[in-house]
Amino acid sequence: MRNLIIFFRRYFNFFLFLLLEVICLVLVFQRNNFQRAAYLSSANDISGKLYDKYSNVQYYFHLKSTNDSLVNENVRLHNALRSSFDSMVTTNGVKIDTIRQYSDDTLRRVIGTQIRRYQYFAAKVINNSINKPINYITIHRGSAQGIRPNMGVISSSGVVGVVRSVSENYSVILSLLSKSNSVSISARVGQGKEMGSVHWDGDDAGFATLKDVPKSARIHKGDTVVTSGYSALFPENIPIGYVENITIGDKASTAYTIRIRLATNFYNLQYVYVIENLLKDEQQRLEDSTYKLIK
Repeated sequence: MRNLIIFFRRYFNFFLFLLLEVICLVLVFQRNNFQRAAYLSSANDISGKLYDKYSNVQYYFHLKSTNDSLVNENVRLHNALRSSFDSMVTTNGVKIDTIRQYSDDTLRRVIGTQIRRYQYFAAKVINNSINKPINYITIHRGSAQGIRPNMGVISSSGVVGVVRSVSENYSVILSLLSKSNSVSISARVGQGKEMGSVHWDGDDAGFATLKDVPKSARIHKGDTVVTSGYSALFPENIPIGYVENITIGDKASTAYTIRIRLATNFYNLQYVYVIENLLKDEQQRLEDSTYKLIK
């Protein structure tokens, strides 16, 4: 206590000066409109900048919840797309979609002659390789959440790969960035009908090769390469990449070899969407039984 009294006695004049200075400033701003307006303007500007900095810091720490909400909204929108349904000829006016684990009741009932074909699941990427001959991606979603092997996987930008193995809560995806015959995506260029297949050549994680496109096709640099819809894994018109350059090859060849820039950025892959084809098993059983009859 004694030291505190000595401190105030020593700096009494300084504290008195500060008090008188504050009183003077208050009187000046209260009795002069111009000074008061200038003060309020400056104070608002400073407080606005401080609030803006605070808001940016707060937004940064809430990015995870923001990303999660955006991913969930994207899933809802994917499931509402017209391409997720098939038109069926039927006498029933209403189809009931029996898809499991789907909470949006407005999409469980399908009006008219449409039935759901594709269901989307969002998943967080927890491991990703891009510099190996065959690359894999691990996601935090497994059989307990409805994931099965041989489901197609996309990002918000384009095709990612195919689910290969599944545990209860995790799945491993065979990436499009794999030099393997098991990763061949059926594709077409833009709105054209000419078909081809996309393969990764192992050189660059940003590029792949589109093969078997006939030379009769009209293709230009920058054209979008999309899924054809002929595969049971992916709906049609999912972006795969963009035409970078075209190799004509020798005159005897009847097809182009096209280098494409991939739509998905595999260097920064954080969330993916797993696609379940609800009619795949039915289609597969029919095709298998037909092949057996032919043999």
